[in-house]
Amino acid sequence: MLLSLLAAQAINIGIILNLPPPPPNIYRVSEIIQALQGATVVSRDGVPLATYHTSTPPDAFYLGRFAREASQDLQHHFNLGPADVVVSNEPVRWSLPHPPRRFGRSPRLFRQGFSRDDHILPSPFKVAIHQPDGRWLVVTPREGFPSPWQIRIFLWFVLCALALSPAAYLIARRLARPISAFAAAAERLGRDPGAAPLKLDGPLEVTQAVSAFNDMQDRLRRYVEDRTAMVGAVAHDLRTPLTRLRFRVESAPEGVRQKMTADIDQMDAMISATLAFVRDASHPGERQRLELVSLVESIADEMAETGLDVTAESSAPVVIDADPIALRRLVSNLLDNAVKFGTRARARVYIENACAVIEVDDNGPGIPAQESEQVFEPFYRGEPSRSRQTGGAGLGLAVVRSVSRAHGGDATLENRLEGGLRARARLPL
Repeated sequence: MLLSLLAAQAINIGIILNLPPPPPNIYRVSEIIQALQGATVVSRDGVPLATYHTSTPPDAFYLGRFAREASQDLQHHFNLGPADVVVSNEPVRWSLPHPPRRFGRSPRLFRQGFSRDDHILPSPFKVAIHQPDGRWLVVTPREGFPSPWQIRIFLWFVLCALALSPAAYLIARRLARPISAFAAAAERLGRDPGAAPLKLDGPLEVTQAVSAFNDMQDRLRRYVEDRTAMVGAVAHDLRTPLTRLRFRVESAPEGVRQKMTADIDQMDAMISATLAFVRDASHPGERQRLELVSLVESIADEMAETGLDVTAESSAPVVIDADPIALRRLVSNLLDNAVKFGTRARARVYIENACAVIEVDDNGPGIPAQESEQVFEPFYRGEPSRSRQTGGAGLGLAVVRSVSRAHGGDATLENRLEGGLRARARLPL
């Protein structure tokens, strides 16, 4: 970008230094006389002569050869004295290497149709004639904005910008490409923590950021794997003393043995659920394109065939990139929860804000507002609706949120105004 700016400035300076100064608009003295007499006069470059009246004459700040010749012609034509004719003009910067000493030696003027006998007056100038009423009639070129010279300079700048635009675009695109890839990788990390590391490419600053990002992603993945493996090992090791307790409880009194057996069975179920949860988290399935509405309808139909009150609303197809096994577990847990605590489940799928939304309603008692986040914690049990009387290990909603967040989304719960609970899982498209 810096090189582009420097190149643009160098080109513009070179153009300005090599271009000749703008030639002045040149008028015959006879044309000035016509303008003073009320005629419309326009120069070869399209600049007209304008007339106006004033009470005082303009200052004659420069009296060169052209001004003296014009003043003499005007005095002779209007039969006036030197005090009644004022010609005021500025020094002329000729575009030729040297200004012509005689008019007839200027090839440019000769090509414009001037003859050797014409007296001329280059702009800018003011010519004033004293009128009988005491006022002065002034004629001067009316040069507007932009002038032809300004238009040419503007066109040069436009052409320069057009010439440099492809190079500037390629440079900007090269700089932006690794940044865009970096942003996409950060967003992909939320969807799939096991994604491949980002390729190092781009400027030094970007490659350093990408390298740090790849290291962070690798550390996060190892941290999650280590924690998951630790939980799995603890759950697995708990089965050994639990098996010994199961044998020893056989010798306990009848009344105590039933309660202890129930507690052991529940602990065994929790350990089994924990091991399944750890296994699924440690070995995520391969992502693929999945039609979500069909998946929800098929799971709802399977549960309805077993006699459960489960239905799914039909809607337009919703296709996402997801792990089919994990997503099937998410939908099953939502429907199971709705049937377990509300006796029925009503599911629907729709798109909202670039996300696929799975909603499941039940007709249960709902949950207190302060527990809407706690119920997603593993093994959390609310009272009274989510007590041990309903069964389960307390990992259903934890799995739902874990799967949702692994896909870059989230899961929430809210009480319905008409009663019951609404579970909602959002999954980016």
